[in-house]
Amino acid sequence: MRSLRSRRGWGIGAVVAAGVSGVLIVQSASGGGADSVADDGKPVSGPIASEEYAATLKVAADGGSATLAKRDTKPFSMLGVTWSDPSAGLAGKVEVRTREAGTGTWSSWLELGADSGPGEEGATRAGTEPAWVGASDGVEVRVDGKESAELPEGLRVDMIDPGTGATSDLEPAGYVAAAGTESPDATVTPDETESASPTETDSASAPASASPTESASASPGTSEAPSSAPVTTEPERTSAPATPDASASTGPTAPPSTAPKPPITSRAGWGADESMSPDAPDYLAGGIKAAVVHHTAETNDYTCDQSPAMIRAIYTYHVKTNGWKDIGYNFLVDKCGTIFEGRKGGVDKPVFGAHAYGFNSQTTGISVLGNYSLVEPPTEVLTSVARLAAWKLGQYGVDPGPTATTTLTAGAAGTSQYNRRTWKTGDQLSFPTIHGHGDGYATECPGTKLHAQLATIRSHAAGPVAGLSLKSVTGAGTSGARTYTKSGTTVSWSATTPAELIAKYEVLVDGKVTATTAGTATSAKANLALGTHSVSVRATHISGRTTTTAAATVVAETTPPTFATAPNLALRAGTVETTAVPVTLKWKATDSAALKEVRLTAPVAKTYGPTIVSADLTSRSGAATTWSMTAYDQAGNTGAASVAGTPVILQETSATRTGTWTTKSSTGYLGGKSYSSSAKKASLTWTFTGRSAALAVSRASTSGQVNVFVDGVKVATVDLKSATTKYRDAIWTKNWSASARHTVKIVVVGTSGRPAVTTDGLVYLR
Repeated sequence: MRSLRSRRGWGIGAVVAAGVSGVLIVQSASGGGADSVADDGKPVSGPIASEEYAATLKVAADGGSATLAKRDTKPFSMLGVTWSDPSAGLAGKVEVRTREAGTGTWSSWLELGADSGPGEEGATRAGTEPAWVGASDGVEVRVDGKESAELPEGLRVDMIDPGTGATSDLEPAGYVAAAGTESPDATVTPDETESASPTETDSASAPASASPTESASASPGTSEAPSSAPVTTEPERTSAPATPDASASTGPTAPPSTAPKPPITSRAGWGADESMSPDAPDYLAGGIKAAVVHHTAETNDYTCDQSPAMIRAIYTYHVKTNGWKDIGYNFLVDKCGTIFEGRKGGVDKPVFGAHAYGFNSQTTGISVLGNYSLVEPPTEVLTSVARLAAWKLGQYGVDPGPTATTTLTAGAAGTSQYNRRTWKTGDQLSFPTIHGHGDGYATECPGTKLHAQLATIRSHAAGPVAGLSLKSVTGAGTSGARTYTKSGTTVSWSATTPAELIAKYEVLVDGKVTATTAGTATSAKANLALGTHSVSVRATHISGRTTTTAAATVVAETTPPTFATAPNLALRAGTVETTAVPVTLKWKATDSAALKEVRLTAPVAKTYGPTIVSADLTSRSGAATTWSMTAYDQAGNTGAASVAGTPVILQETSATRTGTWTTKSSTGYLGGKSYSSSAKKASLTWTFTGRSAALAVSRASTSGQVNVFVDGVKVATVDLKSATTKYRDAIWTKNWSASARHTVKIVVVGTSGRPAVTTDGLVYLR
């Protein structure tokens, strides 16, 4: 469960105090101030009033450029450049820069998008996209027109203070919102800005109250996407017809959707002042056939706590400045993934918006706060837009998928930005059911980087869950294509589709559901009956489409491994030390299912693979040592066994001698001394009780040979010659299956030219 963070609306808050220098305006430089509070100290929620100011631009004599010199203003956080003729366009570059309240710092020049297209019928002004600049108290504007076109009349810069107040808690639909930060307070701002007044020639008029007319007659159209209800298409109107009786209009019944509704912050949640747009909403006669994705072309440098204030400013710009009946977008999404209700009328109804000129009567508009020609859209944005589009299109049986298309009837002639196709009014055009504004108009909206992610949004919206894979079955081991467990196991998986778009996961054992988890989970526990099973994970997308991983074969078994050959110990060749006698440990472990490993746990810890059956080790002379081993199978079952042994060194002085033997001294010999003889048939005999024996000698290039007799029988002739000098070398060994009394006798051969042999005793294992 993701945590939610309370986020308050931001806007311009003012405290006015008398002073010799004029009016003091105290405000948050991030575009917000203190929340309104009641006597009990709790935030007051309700409509938040905004203010609008305007300043006329000075047009050059040739009509090709216009400017507004640096000037002080009343506090504002959003601005746009507008002109008198709502049907006119502006061919050229519009740039603004602003002074940050409280610091006196001027920003860099910011270019405003002038390609958003006409608004809705009844509009009183046209303009650029508005830009959020944060709390400001100064402005400068420059407009450079193209050589072949004159600038439209009535150019002015409109500045908006979105107001301040408490708003509802905001829940991101795609992940958790990032924490915002506040900026320093602003400073003194003289009141020198022109106020936009309906009576002034350069100001915005009040929204028109007369009913606009349709721009074209109705004609049928057909959606190419599947539909659960009849959908008719009429030619586009640039605005919806006014509802005669606004108070009685309730709109169409909201149809159910094939996808769940994401969290949506209401208009009240972002502090909409409903008195500003009193007209009743209008609805699409044929339902929704496509979702159009936009961006607001503003700054990306905002905290998500500021989102409500940004939306209030856009609302004010659309209504008060442009003269629209309401905010143009049906929905807005901030960079933290919070979804906001836009145009009034009910989020679950087909509200007629003003966002996609020529195609408003057949689509819903989703606008992302920010400029996505500059930055990549966050995952939260892609997730929330996909969830919202899936839900809205799902109400009308429209497939939001990557290949799904719909046919829209053009309500106005136009040209698209992204594929440069051109059409005339009444043309039937095929569009993806989720497409960008620039696919149906000559605008870069929703930004090149967001437009490039529309395919991802479509896949997210339609499902099924992508990138689903079974990662592991933990608490068990894997051998080849099979996984083994005793019974209880944890199944883990991963997917590339964001968790917010996943309804649930299910663990399937032999095709039957044994565990169900939320879409945010990445593992689940399951208990298996003894035997071999097929285990997989099924993911259900919010659309209801499912994806199932490849099945893993899992064997549940509880039979422990056994030692078919019990561990046994024997002496081996090598250098003998009193603290390290060379020994070999042998064993053979088996399992009814799959052996994983064998671990030596004492007197040292070592791990051996399932095919290893022996190990060369060393043991302390004269010390009884138990060698403990545990076999593990892939399911985690274990079997144990051990063997004990004591290596004993019998020095040459303990042997029965015949012939001539000479004592030699050296630190290289066991005990510092040894016997040497060159006399043919000279012998040494040791008697002991044990199960393994090894002859220790010293060796050199002049060393001779000895015959070895065991229990009176000759078993070997051993040559002691060595290119390098060696001491305490166990050169010959003999092993028995059980401990018993034995004699070992060595006899000097008297090899020609090198008859001498030097013995360093006998080692046996008891």
